[in-house]
Amino acid sequence: MIKLTFCLIRLPSLTREQFQDYWFKKHAPLVKSHREVLGIRRYVQLHSADPAASADLRQSRGGPEQYDGVAELWWDSFEDLARHLAEPRAVQAGIALLEDERKFIDLARSPLWWGEEKVIIG
Repeated sequence: MIKLTFCLIRLPSLTREQFQDYWFKKHAPLVKSHREVLGIRRYVQLHSADPAASADLRQSRGGPEQYDGVAELWWDSFEDLARHLAEPRAVQAGIALLEDERKFIDLARSPLWWGEEKVIIG
């Protein structure tokens, strides 16, 4: 299994609540509608709590400001992903998702990367 992790910063015009509401109620169903053509095995949204809840923890470690959320998406393998992305419908799905992301995510400030989970507990 491979995973895409996407750390999300909202557009400055949105509150954290507006961002998370749009992400969950509008974007999540859009991702779900494209899951077959893109070969997505699992999709999880991690919505951040009020920044005040984490302020002491961040300060004690000298950490940066928190993200507004984290998206995690799983595929079977890079080969499986490439096979799906070779389909014209998958390219169109990717374009539709990116267009929607531009409505609520500050893409330039939102890092994403591929990884492989190494389970330690659980």
